[in-house]
Amino acid sequence: MTLLGTRALNRATLARQLLLQPADLAPHNAVAHLCGVQAQEPQEPFIGLWSRLRGFDPAELSELLLRRRVVRTHLMRRTMHLLAAEDVLSWRSRHDAMLLQRVLGVYRRELAEVDLDELAAAGREVLAEGDPHSLSELAKAIAHRWPEQSLRALGEAVVGALVPVVQLPPRGLWRTGGAARYLPVCSWLGRDVDQASPDDQVGRDLVRRYLAAFGPAATADIRAWSGLAGLPGAVKAVRDELVSFRDERGRELLDLPDAPRPDPDVPAPVRFLPAFDNAILGYDDRSRIIDDEHRGLSVAGERVVLVDGRVAGTWNVAEGTVNIAALHSFSRAHRAELVEQGNALALFLSDGESDRARVA
Repeated sequence: MTLLGTRALNRATLARQLLLQPADLAPHNAVAHLCGVQAQEPQEPFIGLWSRLRGFDPAELSELLLRRRVVRTHLMRRTMHLLAAEDVLSWRSRHDAMLLQRVLGVYRRELAEVDLDELAAAGREVLAEGDPHSLSELAKAIAHRWPEQSLRALGEAVVGALVPVVQLPPRGLWRTGGAARYLPVCSWLGRDVDQASPDDQVGRDLVRRYLAAFGPAATADIRAWSGLAGLPGAVKAVRDELVSFRDERGRELLDLPDAPRPDPDVPAPVRFLPAFDNAILGYDDRSRIIDDEHRGLSVAGERVVLVDGRVAGTWNVAEGTVNIAALHSFSRAHRAELVEQGNALALFLSDGESDRARVA
């Protein structure tokens, strides 16, 4: 079985994640290819797509949200993602059990005396009125049924697991704030989510789509990205379609046979990544892109920079300036490239008012 070294895996990841060279894709197609974009922080998807797409216009992504072609919802790992509407309709039911398990992992004690079917029905009844509700508004509207229970637990259970919902604009629009308010998927997109099929066609589709955007990868990586424990069966069902490799840790890696696996020596340009970018979070073993000693940055909400394809620093914006903090020393050429790309990012984030960037 062919060994793929860390650098080879790095270049494959960059290619699949549209980070090796800017992609000529429409924002909708990019979101779909990436299997959704992490969107815990509402403005971060714009940075992620700016780093990946040639000539990205943030107004296009805002328009997709308003036209309901992409939506914000809890899905993989029960975190907020920006996803193509058709993927939400297709994938949501396959995630139901995981979403509920993760809610109960936090609120099991508070919800111990609550009939979850009744709670789901109560939530649907309130949301069916057609008015968007925040989590707290929804919880207060149903709290008379469970007066002794935590409002937070009731609301989280409904919007995080029991009722498929979307988080509505203006939250998530470019340069626009707004409280998190919810409506059912069926109301916003005009039809109910697809029901899971006995042959787990959705699970097989998830495996193929994940490998197209993240491969080569181990089954543990697929589990870490999705939060789903039941995909080994789907992997087994499609294994004959896949090719196998080994990584330097001895793990078996699976991949689509015709997916790009660039030469390890292909140059990798500097890239600025948003908080919680799935290029890092989408793996159990993240050593292909970030050193183990810096792994905590990927879950702490730090924005990071890639130099030669790897996390080499963090960045933030203050007073119109993109400030880059190094995790190790940069060569003169890399420093110049960081400033050049930082200048472009500053222009993007300030709508052309500032082009300042500096390396601390």
